This record gives sequence, C-alpha cells and structure tokens, in this order.
Amino acid sequence: MTTSSSEFKVSKSEEEWKQELTPEQFKVLRKHGTEAAGTSSLDKNYDQGTYVCAACGQPLFSSETKFNSGTGWPSFYAPMDDAVETSVDKKLFMTRTEVHCSNCGGHLGHVFGDGPKPTGQRYCMNGVSLEFKPEEG
Repeated sequence: MTTSSSEFKVSKSEEEWKQELTPEQFKVLRKHGTEAAGTSSLDKNYDQGTYVCAACGQPLFSSETKFNSGTGWPSFYAPMDDAVETSVDKKLFMTRTEVHCSNCGGHLGHVFGDGPKPTGQRYCMNGVSLEFKPEEG
C-alpha cells in the first residue's frame, strides 16, 4: 500500500525522502512500516507541547490528547483539526484504519475504536514518525 505523493502539499521523490529521513523513518513514514513496541522515548513523554510530523513538520497531536495506552506506542485520543487523513489498510490478514499526515502523506500508525473518552479513539502512532516540540514559556 503506497500513498500517492501527488495528493499532498508536500511532494518529494523517493530519493529526496531517503536523503532527508533516517532509514527507520523512511521505512515507517514512506513504506508503511512499524517500529517495535516500546522503542520510542515518546511513548512515555507527558510533557506539554505538540507532536509534529517527522517528515514535514506539520502539527499533528497536542499533548493534551495523549494517554498511556499500555501498547508501547505513543497514543492519542484525537488529532489536531485537519492534521491527519485515514485510509483502509488490509495488510496482515486484517482490516485496519491507517493514519497518515494530511500534508505529506507520511504513514503515522493506525486508529482503533478502543480509546478513552471523549472520543473513544486510540490513535496508535509510531514514535519515529513524530517529533515532539515542547511548549514554550
């Protein structure tokens, strides 16, 4: 499953992405990979700030919506307005809802319907696809 770069504001060739991203970021963000559970320091980060796309810098999630899902991946109950888009992922012999950056199409993770109130959603994100920007002041 590949997301077409022509649909997004930020559009780069595969070679350009390879030059800008680490190998693990490229595998996850551009090739729809998944990092190993428990490997991201962002999973247990509860500082105030904003989580942005590691590929293009678009703000995606506020720390106010982050929660400990116990899955080993950073989880949020809601994205910022218009920050993400979803598509159907039928890999691994199951149907899941893939989440990607609405600005560059980078694969972020998946969303599940077993999250906390108020949305009941669990946006289970790969930490390598995110960067944390602490709140200033």
